[in-house]
Amino acid sequence: MKKIIVILISLGIISATVFFVFKKKSEDNKKQVEIKVEYGDIISSIRINGEVEPRNRVPVNPQITGRIENILVIEGQKVKKGEVIAWLSSAERAALLDIARTQGEHEYKKWQEIYKPTPVVAPLDGFIIVRDKEPGQTVSTNESIVVMADELIIKAYVDETDLRYVKLGQKVKVSLDAYPDTKFAGVVEHISYESKQISNVTVYEVKIKPLFTKIETEKYKIFSKPEFGEKKQFFQERRKELSKFSTQKDLFSILRSGMSATVEIILDEKKNILILPVSAIINTGKEKYVFVKKENRVVKQQVETGLSDGKNIEIIEGLSEGDVVVVTQEKISRGASSFASSTQTRVPNPMSSFFRRQW
Repeated sequence: MKKIIVILISLGIISATVFFVFKKKSEDNKKQVEIKVEYGDIISSIRINGEVEPRNRVPVNPQITGRIENILVIEGQKVKKGEVIAWLSSAERAALLDIARTQGEHEYKKWQEIYKPTPVVAPLDGFIIVRDKEPGQTVSTNESIVVMADELIIKAYVDETDLRYVKLGQKVKVSLDAYPDTKFAGVVEHISYESKQISNVTVYEVKIKPLFTKIETEKYKIFSKPEFGEKKQFFQERRKELSKFSTQKDLFSILRSGMSATVEIILDEKKNILILPVSAIINTGKEKYVFVKKENRVVKQQVETGLSDGKNIEIIEGLSEGDVVVVTQEKISRGASSFASSTQTRVPNPMSSFFRRQW
């Protein structure tokens, strides 16, 4: 009997504790948070994830079947078109040299001079991305000794609903998953005319050429001229921003084929505008309004909104700088959670490139 009483008392204490915890949490969520309307900047963008790939991937095969005598390059090394990257002995030369070697060093060197090896040359200007073979191995004309690339680009896939925002020659920002603090500029150089189906979504392939600090900064100098009027400040700021990006040398040293990359495409940008958190706006579908604190009371105020980045939104009409908007803690938390989810969740697709909207 005593055990039953103890159990009932324990259950009562637990129930009361749970009740008060949830009650307190509910009360906290209903607490009002005051937010001041202030000036700020908003950048509306979409982000698509892609992959670093060679523009042209060229396996270098020997012209004859034989034994590799020497390979003169390593992975990452830059080479010029026509440069010798390996020396190859035909099957006959290899057999003759092996016999000569058994007859002494003098005989071996003599036949090396008489019977020259076959050079394997680079078919294009570029760099080595794969070294498939090593000296001493026998290769056929169907096997590659090394693989070359002319340059690395970013390949991404854009949802058809976002394709209208992507233009040839458009400047974008690129970051690498492997080096999240390293950002560099890029330019859209190709938009596919044929769609693909990825995870039952229609997408278009976009190729982006990496740009490097010095080159890109020089291009933007022209926009600092007075005749560009209001646009002058915009391009000056862009030039300062680009100056923070990696140099060509630094970028080449970290780019690797197959790396995951995030491409940010700027849709619109507004500076020094009145902004509020998106969570502060109540949208009924017919009207948008907020609750504004005036003196000792809270009143409903209809507003007109503009550009949004998913976190903040532009206030076009209805509020002034310094106005205090009242929002519940629960709505603020819900808005922050929604924004974090929309910007951090990644859903991979079978082609290791994926896309997501940012606003």
